[in-house]
Amino acid sequence: MDIGERTAAIQSGDQAPPKRRVRVLSVTSGKGGVGKTCVSVNLGYWLAKRGARVLLLDADLGLANVDVVLGLRSEYTLQHVLSGEKSISDILLEGPGGMSILPAGSGVAELADLSEESKIQLFSELESLDMPFDYLLVDTGAGISRTVLYFNNAVQDVVLVATPEPTSITDAYALMKVLGEQRKGYRFRILANMVENETEGKNVYRRLSTVSDKYLDVSTSFLGHIVADPNVANAVRKQTALSVAFPKSPAARCLRNLAERIHELPRNDFPAGHLQFFWRRLAEQMA
Repeated sequence: MDIGERTAAIQSGDQAPPKRRVRVLSVTSGKGGVGKTCVSVNLGYWLAKRGARVLLLDADLGLANVDVVLGLRSEYTLQHVLSGEKSISDILLEGPGGMSILPAGSGVAELADLSEESKIQLFSELESLDMPFDYLLVDTGAGISRTVLYFNNAVQDVVLVATPEPTSITDAYALMKVLGEQRKGYRFRILANMVENETEGKNVYRRLSTVSDKYLDVSTSFLGHIVADPNVANAVRKQTALSVAFPKSPAARCLRNLAERIHELPRNDFPAGHLQFFWRRLAEQMA
């Protein structure tokens, strides 16, 4: 198959899909400082502890900090793959619980400028990573920047993190509104973070779902809650995942329950997907 044929096959989706289905979720928010990265890292950890093979993409391109939170040294990023200096496997970092971390860096923005031949090379490399992974977790930036929208439009499911603060609720609604205008029937799984208890968590969800049901063409569901816990800040200072440093802490228990709920979601809730599909959709968004 020549370059033209392979390009057409990738664009049309006619290539045979990998054997393993990968669940692709973004962890996103309308406002910064609501604990997205903590959720992403610890969700990945507990899924990995269950035996799932997890790839965490640090996609907060302006303030990428998964490696900082975990005390890891990220010498190479996706940018080095696109330049041909490194392969995908060369830049992966090993995270807690055995999950893998892909530091995107500024390289994602270069997807829009790749030649078709370079895209084919990148997709081929990603295809080689499809078999090991059950989950791809995308830790996005906050807000409604183009890059945040690109990532959220490329994934299968959106985990929207919000806190009880009025600004968090308002900004989460703004993100839902913008994404909902770009695609009909958008689905958001709402995760209430930094709450006192489940009751307050459900109240955060109700505040978002009530207004979105009235004004937006989107669907919402309550994914759960994570209690406010001083151990979160202590784990950040130790540059260790909360669930590793303080596995019995209240927030760590909530995050473990979150992983269980996601793992138990019906498989048909996740459209068939794979890593090539995700990156292809992302490249199309940025074209």
